[in-house]
Amino acid sequence: MAMVIPTILSIPLIAMRFTEEVNWGLMDFVVAGILLFILGIVMDNIHKRIPSKHQRILWMILALFGFILIWMEMAVGIFGTCLAGD
Repeated sequence: MAMVIPTILSIPLIAMRFTEEVNWGLMDFVVAGILLFILGIVMDNIHKRIPSKHQRILWMILALFGFILIWMEMAVGIFGTCLAGD
């Protein structure tokens, strides 16, 4: 997990070099790193604590879906909460 988060965060960092459409600041990288770290911890706990393979897959899909919803809300404000970025 130590190399997965920097690898994922390098995608927008590299994209910022080639296009003006990706405009992340330092806080964007920090928040994304924290969210990815929390997702990794949740996935690891699900993997360790859920014995049934089918239940494990279901819970991992639900955790990933929750992560994606939070990410989308913070990016574009699909629900209009106070997390929405401006």
